[in-house]
Amino acid sequence: MNWTLDKHRPLCPQICENLCRDIAMGVFAPEQRLPSVRELAAVVGVNPNTVQAAMNAMEEQGILYSVRGSGWYVREDLTCAQEALSRLRQEKTAAYFRIMETLGMTETETKQFIKEWDYE
Repeated sequence: MNWTLDKHRPLCPQICENLCRDIAMGVFAPEQRLPSVRELAAVVGVNPNTVQAAMNAMEEQGILYSVRGSGWYVREDLTCAQEALSRLRQEKTAAYFRIMETLGMTETETKQFIKEWDYE
């Protein structure tokens, strides 16, 4: 896991975003057991309670489930994770376009800017 967390944003949603992305993109397979809450907390450098809250939120979204005494697992059906990732992409893209608008660019200009931008 190579996550970068922004200390200026709430951590719990960022953990959800990163886990959701990793699940939807196949880093964690359906029915795979995730690292423990303490392991994840140590890897990303946050309090275990923050990771636990993220796991609980993802369980409510239908992405994870827990087995008492065993840990957290990815649900077999990845639809919820894929839909959550799609919503996240839409939110991030809309936010980017709003930022570019504050910099004086229209939507058309922003799209052209992206097409011409050198990614490397």
